[in-house]
Amino acid sequence: MTTYRDAMREALRDALIRDDRVFLMGEDVGAYGGCFGVSRGLLEEFGPVRIRDTPLSESAFVGAGIGAALGGLRPVVEIMTVNFSLLALDQILNNAATLRHMSGGQLGVPLVIRMATGAGRQLAAQHSHSLEAFYAHIPGLRVISPATVADARGMLWTALQDPDPVLIFEPIALYNSEGDLPPDAGPVDIDRAIIRRAGTDVTLVAYGGTLRVAEAAADELAGDGVAAEVIDLRSLRPLDETTVLESIARTHRLVIVDEGWRSVGIAAEIAARAAEHAYYDLDAPIARICTAEVPIPYARQLEEAALPQPGTVADAVRKVVG
Repeated sequence: MTTYRDAMREALRDALIRDDRVFLMGEDVGAYGGCFGVSRGLLEEFGPVRIRDTPLSESAFVGAGIGAALGGLRPVVEIMTVNFSLLALDQILNNAATLRHMSGGQLGVPLVIRMATGAGRQLAAQHSHSLEAFYAHIPGLRVISPATVADARGMLWTALQDPDPVLIFEPIALYNSEGDLPPDAGPVDIDRAIIRRAGTDVTLVAYGGTLRVAEAAADELAGDGVAAEVIDLRSLRPLDETTVLESIARTHRLVIVDEGWRSVGIAAEIAARAAEHAYYDLDAPIARICTAEVPIPYARQLEEAALPQPGTVADAVRKVVG
């Protein structure tokens, strides 16, 4: 068994070996081994030129990553948590995402930005939010979130082949999770959603940290004779609506699980597209299970109460099926 953390480390190591243009930069990625231990040991193996500790200035080191990408390198920039990425939002939105358009296609920014996202570790309000929807709103970016050990291992190299900026959201709650990783594990598709569990009664859509919530709910529902089809979005921009719509055409019901807030979020976008394109396939109202619209609490019981839980998802499914 391999942990999600170790799979991410192996993905970085593989990329550094494969392509000498690749380097990692961010706060504490070197001697400390990364805020969540993902880059532990890489400094000793690859040296300080390719594993670069940076000052505590997200705007500065994301900007340096953009410049390096424009200069022909393949930087991987690590931001400790998604909350800190807001300090680099000007660089991400006004530079990385726009330069190809503003240069008439002359300038590309092949930059990968990794950041931890989500709650579940009692890190309180400033380190626990899920802001994927902020970035999925921005043209010029690709936004992905690996939900499994295999995707944690395989998405990075695929992202590094993209000529434009890719943001990888790594759920904090998954770093210690384990899964089987074949010895020949390699790059995976980041263009299409994937059906993790086939079903006939309801479509459950999730991504990142909510995939395991949806799968746990599907297990509970199976005991009631309800067969839920579980879809892992993988990519949030572009969004693979085709896989979702095809599933709705089979199950005729849709429940979306999203660790972001309910208002103006990923779940809202999926619900809107289903209403636009699958209205006549739906036999029940669309349901959304999202994080409570509050800053994430520190206390464990309150944190758990704020987040989507398998029982809440199962109850929502029972209503739409019933």
